[in-house]
Amino acid sequence: MNTKYIIGAIVAIIVVLIGGALLMGGGTTERGPGEIVVAAYSHGGEPEAGFDPIAGWNYYAEPLIQSTLLKMNTNGTYSNDLATDYEISSDFKKYTVNIRDDVNFTDGTPLTAEDVAFTFNAARDSGASLDLTALKEAKAVDDYTVEFDLNKSDSTFLDKLAYIGIVPSDSYDNETYGENPVGSGPYKFVQWDKGQQVILEKNPDYYGKMPEVEKITILFAQNEAAFNLAKNGEADVVAVPLEYGKESVDGYTMYLMDTIDVRGISLPSVPDTGEVSEGDNYTIGNNVTSDIAVRKALNYGINRTALAEGALNGLGVPCYDGIAHQLPWANPEAAIEDGDVAYANKTLEEAGWVDSDGDGIREKNGTKASFEVYYSANAPERQALALGLAEQAKEFGIEVEPIGAEWDEIYPNEYSQGVLWGYGSTDPSDMYGEYYSSSDFNPASVNNSAVDAHMDAAFAESREASYKDWSAVSWDGSTGISPKGDANWLWLGEIKYGYFVNDRVDISNDTALLQPHGGDLFSNIYDWTMTNATSES
Repeated sequence: MNTKYIIGAIVAIIVVLIGGALLMGGGTTERGPGEIVVAAYSHGGEPEAGFDPIAGWNYYAEPLIQSTLLKMNTNGTYSNDLATDYEISSDFKKYTVNIRDDVNFTDGTPLTAEDVAFTFNAARDSGASLDLTALKEAKAVDDYTVEFDLNKSDSTFLDKLAYIGIVPSDSYDNETYGENPVGSGPYKFVQWDKGQQVILEKNPDYYGKMPEVEKITILFAQNEAAFNLAKNGEADVVAVPLEYGKESVDGYTMYLMDTIDVRGISLPSVPDTGEVSEGDNYTIGNNVTSDIAVRKALNYGINRTALAEGALNGLGVPCYDGIAHQLPWANPEAAIEDGDVAYANKTLEEAGWVDSDGDGIREKNGTKASFEVYYSANAPERQALALGLAEQAKEFGIEVEPIGAEWDEIYPNEYSQGVLWGYGSTDPSDMYGEYYSSSDFNPASVNNSAVDAHMDAAFAESREASYKDWSAVSWDGSTGISPKGDANWLWLGEIKYGYFVNDRVDISNDTALLQPHGGDLFSNIYDWTMTNATSES
């Protein structure tokens, strides 16, 4: 995924801490029949560019306002949404999709193949949504058939058909659409009070299964502010950090949803030679993490189970290669016995890293074994992981300096220092951005021809057949990006998402999808029911 793609993924979890009347308890909290209030920063937060799929709005999640061609099922397969059927060429370079002929946008205009083609071409050109660089052109063959011609084989392009909401080509204006979006999804846009909330109402002309919830007000609260909304009964569904995952609130049930969301730190694998990134002029390389001995020591010396128990409040699972264990291309062979401080010390000493001045930090050729790790200051679990890592690394003489910052401060350091990222997608091609040698992103500067070859092979195979090659990116028995191989990243753990849910609402937890990075709380909104008619705190 390129840098703009990452920006879109990060927008999915970073929001503005707001102080509007609703969040301070100064406004009404009464909800009538069919109305719910949700504080779900993990479902898109407040998008800077508004509710525009072309600009990155909820490309991993149910966009609510717009429709997608396909929808993900609970078992990871796809079902039709706007699409009625599709064909894929044997070389995975052409996708032909037939769409429904009975769908209108909320402005009354019909949704046709021209709208689908326009949306995908515009999303490709913007670079702010999914990585659509493989798309050569989307074109309408007739009113209800669209062809996607690719410039290379890509068996993962099917995933993109489930991720981008369709906009009306005739009326779309990239300057205004985000603030007043028109779609064909289960809900229609009502109003956006910036810094506070967005209000959606059920679309009476929706073509699919009609949701029971009539009105959704989404508040852009996070962390303690969100928790207080639950404690005060001011919202029906509240996303909270893992530090609150074992709390209880009267009248609410805590749901801990399984996710494929992982946390890990990119470790620049090349030295600082003065090179800078093209366009951004960001420094590339780090003279400490470029030594594989340092990367190996960190990967083997850190105790991920202890981090899961502490930083993740006992609600996380260790991860070694950035692939959540639920995914079909997970590679159990990438796992190691970590927490091995003796191995870390031995590896560093053999590589010439010694503590000659007794300050507890090893050095080599005058360079201290010290580097920075940047993390989003708005993410408590990232702060806890960074601090826990720093404390553990001291045991074998590596100094890690955690720095909490906003993303505009983090990006200039992404190629030269450690950065704690979040990641997790049902689209395996996300690995391309992290690990392919010529990727525009690749913050760890991974450069492994065998890793590239596995990904090249995966793109040219059927989805099921490709899993073995995506898995081999981590470890193929000889090499890979995982601790046994080049150890380019320090993957730490998988997380869960915690939601306090008011007893008046049933979110049908058993039909929820596995949550991707950024969350997809409303993936099963069609199954939600209201168990109480009204609520007033």
